[in-house]
Amino acid sequence: MGLEKVFQEIYQCLIDLDRDCVLEGVKKALDMGASATSILLEPMSRAMNEIGRLYEEGEYFIAELIEAASIFKDVLGMLEDRLVRESKGLGGARRLTIVIGTVKGDVHDIGKTIVATMLQAQGHRVIDLGVDVSAEKFVEAVKKYNADVVGMSALLTTTARYMREIIEKLEEEGLRSRVFVVVGGAATSREFAQEIGADAWAKDAVEAVKLVEEFVKRVRGRR
Repeated sequence: MGLEKVFQEIYQCLIDLDRDCVLEGVKKALDMGASATSILLEPMSRAMNEIGRLYEEGEYFIAELIEAASIFKDVLGMLEDRLVRESKGLGGARRLTIVIGTVKGDVHDIGKTIVATMLQAQGHRVIDLGVDVSAEKFVEAVKKYNADVVGMSALLTTTARYMREIIEKLEEEGLRSRVFVVVGGAATSREFAQEIGADAWAKDAVEAVKLVEEFVKRVRGRR
């Protein structure tokens, strides 16, 4: 069996949400000499994009997105050491550094975790701060990792208001102009994003990935 056929097998197994089949395919591809980067960015990324499309069209639901994200995380765990080694030799491709978290007072993380995983599937470096994240922690992470994008999530109306405080803190620290701020979660809307001074609003994980990819193209266009 050629590597192309194994990649197709991984792709189909992930769409089918067959964890054992995906993991077996990844091991097979590695044994055949495939790089961890090619596995992540080819069959895995393509499959996550297709799963996103199926979700948009109503064929898949949140449960399927959660399961796909869980399988993808298992594969990331398998490939982590190899990816670190391979990334040291990478150059040219524009990878963004993204800081993401659920804001202070809110401990809901399903949507945020799916977004983080799908962005990783696109090859971006994602710093997941977890839940109940303060403005100070967001600012600290932007400085520490030299972030390009800040993603904030909130499920509750009461906690969503805290997003404005985070944006104000970024402004106070002179960081606001250098980061692309995306907000999302059940308590947010496009109007809300505009009102608090965010750059964009994502209705779901698929939309969040699209917004970041559009931002990548704009960044490339300025270079």
